[in-house]
Amino acid sequence: MRRLIAALLVILPIAASAANRPGNLQPVPDAPPPPPPQGLTGDDATPQITIKKQGQETREEYRVHGKLYMIKVTPAVGKPYYLVDQLGDGTFARKEGLDSNIHPPMWVIHQW
Repeated sequence: MRRLIAALLVILPIAASAANRPGNLQPVPDAPPPPPPQGLTGDDATPQITIKKQGQETREEYRVHGKLYMIKVTPAVGKPYYLVDQLGDGTFARKEGLDSNIHPPMWVIHQW
């Protein structure tokens, strides 16, 4: 009897997850353009993007009203990174992604 219950506990979740899988998978759409600097909304928020190639490196410069606020650098080798002017004073800081830099603590509470 215990073996039957153990077998059901193993088989039922596998069968349930197989039934929930979609049959036709669609590709994920492209990411939206990066957000404009704070304080701009509406038509003012549309950035002008200038793409420059230097060898195999690509730089995308994002400007609003002619002011450069972000550069996306795609090197020939490695992951793309961003240079962001956080305060608007022309000092750029490197970021690996456009996330909010808020990372909740994630501790392992229990392992099997």
